[in-house]
Amino acid sequence: MNKEKLRHLILDQLGQEWQTQNAAADLARDEATHIESRAESKYDTHSQEAAYLAEGQARLAADIATARAAFQSLPLPGFGPLDPVALGALIQVELAGDQAWYFMGPYRGGTTVQCEGTSCMVLTPQSPLGRRLMGAIAGSTLILPRGTGRLLTVK
Repeated sequence: MNKEKLRHLILDQLGQEWQTQNAAADLARDEATHIESRAESKYDTHSQEAAYLAEGQARLAADIATARAAFQSLPLPGFGPLDPVALGALIQVELAGDQAWYFMGPYRGGTTVQCEGTSCMVLTPQSPLGRRLMGAIAGSTLILPRGTGRLLTVK
């Protein structure tokens, strides 16, 4: 699996998420400031609720933008069989006969993309699985959340 292609797919997905969140924030902001949203009594909180929603969606859009910048600047080093897992690693794990691919990224753990016909999930070092994989080398046997697994390759 090509890591540069994988990064491009992750960036595309984050770009789509950013556009969606940005548009949602704009709609909520328009709703909050629209003349018809003006409070009719001291108990009418519609515009205030819309403003809170717009603020939350704008924060999420900003978080996605930060993640995109981090992925764009992330070095993609090559890893040999004795190099430990670190940021930028592409990891193949076998668990109970099933194989899974993970990419150790700086943000947005759980993001999943299809690359070259294979599903690959972004992990962060802060996640439980990411913590277990950080520093491991190819061939290691690890205790994973669903049992014992074997780290097959690190690229």
